[in-house]
Amino acid sequence: QVQLTESGGGLVQAGGSLRLSCAASGRTFSNYPMGWFRQAPGKEREFVARISRGGDSTYYKDSVKGRFTISRNNAKNTVYLQMNSLKPEDTAVYYCAASGDFSGSYYPEFYDYWGQGSQVTVSS
Repeated sequence: QVQLTESGGGLVQAGGSLRLSCAASGRTFSNYPMGWFRQAPGKEREFVARISRGGDSTYYKDSVKGRFTISRNNAKNTVYLQMNSLKPEDTAVYYCAASGDFSGSYYPEFYDYWGQGSQVTVSS
């Protein structure tokens, strides 16, 4: 089992920044590719970013490229999502997740462990 706890969400004006953190406990954190997903009201959960086990490979949803950065610190068992130049359409509940697929995935069904979610609201 892996337990994931997110923090860092909140309310920000358009153009502002937030950093989400996701602390992991349980099994060896560095064994798991990690991802961030988000879900807006009335919409399906969607991929935002993912990072390889060692942190050397990262992937992003097209609409957040150049604005969001995913990173991880395996010594601290933590994955981060730095979000800059936020837009109202970024408003959603953001979830971190750990993938049991060693190569990682863009699809939520390939993630075995999920955090509780952190609300991000961007006002215009």
